[in-house]
Amino acid sequence: MVEGYGRVQAIDIVWGEGYNSGTFFGVAERVMLRIRLRRVGAKKQPSYRIVVADSRSPRNGAFVDQVGLYNPMVDPPAITLDDAKVREWLSKGAQPSEPVQAILSKRGILTKE
Repeated sequence: MVEGYGRVQAIDIVWGEGYNSGTFFGVAERVMLRIRLRRVGAKKQPSYRIVVADSRSPRNGAFVDQVGLYNPMVDPPAITLDDAKVREWLSKGAQPSEPVQAILSKRGILTKE
């Protein structure tokens, strides 16, 4: 189910019980969530939103939650993060992409392993 613009809600699988145990009521799948950059901005003026998204969705596709902003065009690059949201998603199992991992390491949220 899609809930609102740019938000995805997980769908659970429910199998019927009783007279017809093979009755199918819904769909479910486990999704691998990634914390990654989503490009916004004009041509030759990139800026990025740091979002939590399904690993299979396209770069600028649907996302679950926005946790920050990254603007590499200013000196020094501007990074705005909601640290509590990032820690919450990491605790739920979301994996950061390589660029986001570097940003989180600089902010002290992740330690280099």
